[in-house]
Amino acid sequence: MHDAGVDVVVGAGHNGLVAACYLAQAGREVVVVEQLDRPGGGSRTEETVPGYRFDLHSVAHNIINMTDIPAELDLAGAGLDYIEMDPFSIAIHQDGRRVRFFRSIEATVESIAEESPHEAHAYRRFVDKSLPMVRTVLPAIRGDSSLSVLPRQAVNLARAFRRQPLTTARDTISPYDALLRRWLPSDLTRGPVAAFAAHAGVGPTVPGGALFAFWQGAYHLFGQWHGRGGAQNLTDALVARLASLGGELRCSSPVARIEATAGRVRAVVLEGGERIAAANVVTAIDPKTALLELLDPALDGEPGADLAAARRSNVVQAVVHVATNRLPPYAGSRSSDWNGLQSYVDHLGDLTDAWHQSEAGRLPDPLPLYAFTPSALDATLAPAHHHTVYLACPAAPARVEGGWAARKEEFVERSLDILEARAPGFRASITGLASWTPDEMERVERWPGGHPMYLDIALDQLGPFRPTKRLGGWRTPVTGLYISGAGTNPSGGIAGTSGRQAARALLADQR
Repeated sequence: MHDAGVDVVVGAGHNGLVAACYLAQAGREVVVVEQLDRPGGGSRTEETVPGYRFDLHSVAHNIINMTDIPAELDLAGAGLDYIEMDPFSIAIHQDGRRVRFFRSIEATVESIAEESPHEAHAYRRFVDKSLPMVRTVLPAIRGDSSLSVLPRQAVNLARAFRRQPLTTARDTISPYDALLRRWLPSDLTRGPVAAFAAHAGVGPTVPGGALFAFWQGAYHLFGQWHGRGGAQNLTDALVARLASLGGELRCSSPVARIEATAGRVRAVVLEGGERIAAANVVTAIDPKTALLELLDPALDGEPGADLAAARRSNVVQAVVHVATNRLPPYAGSRSSDWNGLQSYVDHLGDLTDAWHQSEAGRLPDPLPLYAFTPSALDATLAPAHHHTVYLACPAAPARVEGGWAARKEEFVERSLDILEARAPGFRASITGLASWTPDEMERVERWPGGHPMYLDIALDQLGPFRPTKRLGGWRTPVTGLYISGAGTNPSGGIAGTSGRQAARALLADQR
């Protein structure tokens, strides 16, 4: 019992652990409470098939390696070890065509030119357009709000809008379905670029979604990275660093309510009845759950109404973990073809249609699908000479006609059929299977609708508008209560930015 009050962090996902580490590093007494019996949230790696370790959600880490969070917390000294995935993506078209996307733009253009010199030229132009866009938004993604970044941002913004400013403005606010149709000649590159954009949980027809297609440039700038041992490597490093700083982590500690009286946070009460007196509270869970369900009294007035109106659609991810005795036998493959994301999205239109079908509660046909085979880079994930294949549908319905219990087997079989068509003989290599569908994510993770991002990513729910404009600064109307996590500024994904920014807001208020 901490009678004097401590800083309590609710949720031990990577953002909660990042926030706790920064608070402990500043000399605060910190307790992290987590409802599951293990930490990590969306950055967990588990033995879902006996003998094989799979990432549950986050397979490739990109954004956190654009920040200085790993350096500031010395996570390498706590065991964090990243392996670069290069090429970061490869398109496995059913007709046999291959396109490899390397960190090197030149190598990528050369790969595309093997199939179409015209397409290669168009892709180079698209990346040239995307790079200043990426550099412009980087400070916000990194949480760098200092005045020193403004001149650099101004230069990048000027480069982005230098030619045809009205056309660029249209491109920036358009859906990526339209953007890619304008910039890329065919589905040779449209499909795989769209697959990566969809990986962020953004639909092809969402206004403003173009940013996530332009984000292709970020992979060329910063690469894609696999944590040795899986995404859990990041979680384990954060847990070790928190312990070294004197912080406390308590798992199997679900929160019943966050007490607040007279406009100030007072305590966190666990489901078992234990009351932890709190000087401050940082939530790293779904902000709607935190402020409208757990907070007592709940957030009301206009701030509460704004948050209640924040949207989450019926489109999420569904995953199949496949244990095998060999890598998918793609015809004409090269040794590096299993390093990164393997896209099976042959047509941009298929992905767009799938989003609409899932929004209506139907299992898409055809299923948009991509795969990761991290065991190709990391032998710790599977027995010797065996492999892990992570199959994901980025446009699966959270609520599906007939219910997931009745549709799960169909989803798994159709996913395997898609891979078999591109890698004949794959089914014969399977030694085990495990599905991870939205209903299970909701039950286990307590993510409403199985949404790893908690809320849709859209122009009015991104950056300082996430989850709402009033709450975009990580502070709440309740003194001493702060929010972080995938549903807060700037966005979801493995970044750690919102955790650090919530901690910084708390520390600034203490000063």
